[in-house]
Amino acid sequence: MLLTGFESYGGRSLNPAEQVVKRLDGAEIRGVRVNGYTLPVDYRELGPRVEQLIREVRPRAVICLGLWPGTPMLRLERIAVNIADFEIPDNVGHMTRGPVIEGGADAYPSTLPIHAIQDRLLEAGIPARLSASAGTFLCNALMYYALRGCAEHARAAPCGFIHLSYVPEQVSALILQMREWAKVELHQRADLASMALEMQVEAIRLAIETTLEATSG
Repeated sequence: MLLTGFESYGGRSLNPAEQVVKRLDGAEIRGVRVNGYTLPVDYRELGPRVEQLIREVRPRAVICLGLWPGTPMLRLERIAVNIADFEIPDNVGHMTRGPVIEGGADAYPSTLPIHAIQDRLLEAGIPARLSASAGTFLCNALMYYALRGCAEHARAAPCGFIHLSYVPEQVSALILQMREWAKVELHQRADLASMALEMQVEAIRLAIETTLEATSG
């Protein structure tokens, strides 16, 4: 089982995706070891790195994680599109606008059992929704690269992307920062939702379990 999450970016002190990956790395779920890797927020390195991991790990399944600031629940992404259109630079200062892969497929749909995952999470009291857009930054690019890599090197491996929430301490820090700035009213910020890290870890554990159950027939 391959599980990836990005390092922190955009001036943030941490990325919940990286924290979840660290918590689950080495865990055994339904008899399958979780191989967790933190990925750099570096657009040029992303594709080769993901393809290398898929070839080396030869995973039963692939789940990639990222942060969607402001979401109050997990977002199970339906599709990756061949579009990269950055609003902020990556961690090495790179900006881009164009296709993820020149001449590549227009899109790749998730091959995770996303409806079953959503049902499992909701039954466990964890809010989750299906999402029709993974954005146009590195999360979408990672999902695109991972699905393409699985199609070429691990056809039987379900693959997809899940967006996570801020953890509560990040939102607390944002509110304190706003007090210091005293330039924006609290109600004008739309990115103040959060979810406890422990709940997000359990959500991804359940997502992995549900995916592996689906692959076992």
